[in-house]
Amino acid sequence: MINKDRLAQTFKHLVSIDSISKDEEAVCCEIRKMLVSIGAETVIDGAGDRIGSNTGNLIARFAGNRLTANTQIEPLLLNAHMDTVEPGRGINAILKNGNFTSSGSTILGADDKSAIAILLETMKTLQENDLQHGPLEIVFTICEEIGLLGAKNLDYSLITAKWGYTLDATDTEGIVIQAPAANSLKFKIHGKDAHAGANPEHGINAIAIASRAIAGLNIGRIDSETTCNIGIIEGGIAVNIVPNLVTVKGEVRSHNANKLDKITNEIVSSFKNVVEHYTNPSEDKLPALEVFVDKEFPRTNIAADHLVVLLAKKAAANLGTKMNAKTTGGGSDANIFFEKGIITGVLGTGMHDMHTVRESIRLDDMVKTAELLLEIIRVHSSGVRIKG
Repeated sequence: MINKDRLAQTFKHLVSIDSISKDEEAVCCEIRKMLVSIGAETVIDGAGDRIGSNTGNLIARFAGNRLTANTQIEPLLLNAHMDTVEPGRGINAILKNGNFTSSGSTILGADDKSAIAILLETMKTLQENDLQHGPLEIVFTICEEIGLLGAKNLDYSLITAKWGYTLDATDTEGIVIQAPAANSLKFKIHGKDAHAGANPEHGINAIAIASRAIAGLNIGRIDSETTCNIGIIEGGIAVNIVPNLVTVKGEVRSHNANKLDKITNEIVSSFKNVVEHYTNPSEDKLPALEVFVDKEFPRTNIAADHLVVLLAKKAAANLGTKMNAKTTGGGSDANIFFEKGIITGVLGTGMHDMHTVRESIRLDDMVKTAELLLEIIRVHSSGVRIKG
């Protein structure tokens, strides 16, 4: 029932609309227009005003249809994000041998417009074939790529669903049920400037101090549950000036809350110890350190026998495919929904090499996910209890 050609055209159209984080208004308006045309009730929340985007999150509702009078069906949440990363302006999607790529100078935008196209095609198929479905709440978020800000600032009074699915992964035969929590770290080391050639001994090199702190860290894969990274170092004005300020940014991720705290504290302590034990501090109490630790996103931890998992497995089995419960090292809107009490598994659309100019997706994989989603909605509408 999925219209493959229409799905391809919808995807190609969506990626042609620029939607870098905080500039999602144009694509939001287009998605809303498509939804309204097939009977959705839509609303845009006020998240954009709070985080500096030119639009808010788009929420679409479809009331259940063709349900028996005694059938009680809980709402099902479906989610994708509208924003994309750079280089993401002027995207031209090319379909060749069943595979979508960009021209090579930009990303493709399959992350996450493949999910949006799949959701729209699924809803169009439901409506034009008058297929039974339960109540559906579809959330299209903004600013996912810059810290899950849309989900963090979503007006949750507009959402009644307690479980559902985010479409924001690669594997079309997997559902992510374990995702780590993450802390973002930022350090500002204040040194003292001086002429690097005439009197370097009068200066305090902030970059050198930061380097000592970083050199003492264990970076990368800590264990099977935990990773950490130093990703940005910014400082200095010129090679002949002792740098008086450097900013260092990094992150820690873990599936274990105690390990997350432990590694975070170890990194903070490394910076503090280097600054506090600097050999020749100046009279104006330099070097000095500022530390900023923020919770980037919480952990997702869904039981393997939760309905959201069993339903996806049942739908896949009905279609003759498999569905494996998976663990990931990345975060998504699902992490925020989970913290808010909405149990959300993450499904794949088939996208590969996201955030690069090599990004690609096969049209057949998009069709496969749309068919899976259609079957999930059908089984959900039956109200049948699913056993593991």
